[in-house]
Amino acid sequence: MAAKKTPKTTPIPATTAAAETPKPVAKKAVKKVAAKKAVAAPKKVALETAAKKSAPRPSLDDLARAAYLNYRRRVEQSLPGDSRGDWLEAERQFSGQV
Repeated sequence: MAAKKTPKTTPIPATTAAAETPKPVAKKAVKKVAAKKAVAAPKKVALETAAKKSAPRPSLDDLARAAYLNYRRRVEQSLPGDSRGDWLEAERQFSGQV
């Protein structure tokens, strides 16, 4: 049986070999950090949207005051309208649909 041929190589000193090749441990650490950031971002977005949805509703006193101010503005500017329209406008102002 014939002997297998092995390529002839010169040995590389350990200091240069380690300096040239990146360590696989460092790659794993980078992947873990990237994975944590990817997981943290959706949680943050979910918390922000939950906070927006669960924002406290304005009290009836706040709505009444805003409706009264809408009424005063409407009368001063001689605009047509009624109290119901003033109230609905106040609700729109609080909900952010201005």
